[in-house]
Amino acid sequence: MLSQFVIELAGWLPGVIFPGATALQLYKIWKGGTAKGVSISTWSLFAIGNVGLYIYAQKYASLQLIVGLLGTAALDIVIVVFALARERK
Repeated sequence: MLSQFVIELAGWLPGVIFPGATALQLYKIWKGGTAKGVSISTWSLFAIGNVGLYIYAQKYASLQLIVGLLGTAALDIVIVVFALARERK
């Protein structure tokens, strides 16, 4: 059986990696001044998927899920907003 430490670590990996990877995309749009190559529909679906998975997990007080799924969903939405704003320029 897995130790509690390994289980906690496994929960924090996506809680750090998902929002971190999403933040890198957001940084690229912000610094590059363009959203060329950014798929608005993909990032919109990622946001919906992350919220859906958070609801499905039913662990509403879990910090790992709040950060990993809802935090990532919020960043996904920011990417969509930035991409739409940059697209209009």
